[in-house]
Order: sequence, then C-alpha cells, then structure tokens
Amino acid sequence: MDRESEKRYTDTRNRGEGSLTEVEFKLESGRQEPKIVILAGEESGELRRLAERLSRLALGPIPVSRGEEKLLLPQKDFLRFYADGKGVSAQTAEETYAVRLRLYELEEQLDQVRFVRISNGEIVNLDRITAVDLSLSGTIRVTLDDQVHTYVSRRYMKKIKETLNLGRRNTHERV
Repeated sequence: MDRESEKRYTDTRNRGEGSLTEVEFKLESGRQEPKIVILAGEESGELRRLAERLSRLALGPIPVSRGEEKLLLPQKDFLRFYADGKGVSAQTAEETYAVRLRLYELEEQLDQVRFVRISNGEIVNLDRITAVDLSLSGTIRVTLDDQVHTYVSRRYMKKIKETLNLGRRNTHERV
C-alpha cells in the first residue's frame, strides 16, 4: 500500500495513576474489514476484557437479497429482522429484503449494542425505536421510525425493560 492512501489519527489519553493510553486510527484504502490490534507491555485482565468486548463488535454489512439481486447493506439501515414463515426478512425504512441467515446467526453478526431480540422471531434496532407503549395488561408495543409497530414477547420482557431502562413505577405516583 502506498503512503498516499493511508491516513492516521493518534490520540493519547491519561488514564490516571500516570499511565497513558494511546489510540491510533489508521485508514487504508481498499481495506474491507476493520482490524484492531492491541499493543501492550504485558497481558492483563483489563486488556483481555477489552479484547473480548472489541471482538463482539460487529461492524460489517449484512447480506440480503431482493429477488435475484444480492446486496450488502450497513447495519444502521435496518429497522428489524423477523421470521416470516418462509425464512427471515430484513426491513429498512424503504423496503423489505430476504435474508439467508437464521435469526440466531444474525444475532451473532449484529452489533449487540444496537440490536436486541424482542421475541423468538424478531430482532430490532434500538437506534430506530421512536416509541415504547407499556399497556396495563403488561405488553410492550415498540414503534420503529414512527411507522412499524411490533410487540415484545413476555419471554423477553425483562431483558427489554432493562435494556431500555423501563423500571417499575411507583403505583401511587401521579402521572
């Protein structure tokens, strides 16, 4: 690779106790997947945890199809992935695509900070949630991009409440 196509950004931060952390961000034209390298004088539990968290980050696009056409779409474009009886569908604000992966395979590939499973048959993009309606009967209706409505299954209720910080309100509290 020639030096012309490479861009570097370096930031050094003081982490306290006199230790510095240097972060380097390097752009390489032609690189398809990001690569993260941790350089350290010795291994530590903190570095192992950091490496584990970084390895769980899923930044790559998701392969979908529209008829015979195969596409790679960025994760941020998706509202949700859901089982539709014939397989798995991926919905964006504009269109619905077929996905060859199963939901559990998608769950492994998707950014775990951005996407959460709300039922056995559906995964939603947390960044695209525009409303959450908690009913008196205990159901949660989620609205995505002000246009798509879906429901959280009882099995995933606790996980969703924790993820969205929907704690139990005081029953005597006036609304």
